[in-house]
Amino acid sequence: MCAEDLSVYEAIRMRRDVRAEFTGDLVDDATLWRILDAAHRAPSVGNSQPWDFVVVHEHATLRKFADHVAQKRIEFRDALPPDRAATFDPIKIEGITESGTGIVVTYDHDRGGPQVLGRATVPETGIYSAVLAIQNLWLAATAEQIGVGWVSFYDAEFLTDLVGLPDGIRPVAWLCVGPVHEFQRIPDLERFGWRTGRPLTDAVHQETFRV
Repeated sequence: MCAEDLSVYEAIRMRRDVRAEFTGDLVDDATLWRILDAAHRAPSVGNSQPWDFVVVHEHATLRKFADHVAQKRIEFRDALPPDRAATFDPIKIEGITESGTGIVVTYDHDRGGPQVLGRATVPETGIYSAVLAIQNLWLAATAEQIGVGWVSFYDAEFLTDLVGLPDGIRPVAWLCVGPVHEFQRIPDLERFGWRTGRPLTDAVHQETFRV
């Protein structure tokens, strides 16, 4: 199924946090720019577009970040109770070198000036905007049969230094991006027994929040 034939609902259902399924091939430039264009078309508070995208291909940078993430994985595992550590052990948390491409999504709180329309009473709408860009990117990538994995086992200061972010620019995500052999039918955290999903009926409330 090509991107033009895939509905947004199908892309949402297919989307997975990819770790082990990358082919090792690089995503071609034309596809990468289409995916970034989709991300850049995301809605943003006050049309501030507070995101930037740092595309990383250098193997030395990918390897350095992967080593850092591996250490953070160990620290997380060692802090778990033994039964949860045993469940966590087989779960792969990143595909940094395997994907061959990293996209660091950043947030600039000053983008749009001191008065950002719509952000005055809910300042978090700025960071929410950057996350909407990530969602756009992820769904567009899925439609292109490109996998995305969101890596969150890192120190923000380390990533800031690694990709040379200036003062005031905050890293929001490292996304591993690349062609995949397949998309798993069941999310990894469910397959490995870490946590199951909630049914929609448990998440929908009418008029007021019910406990």
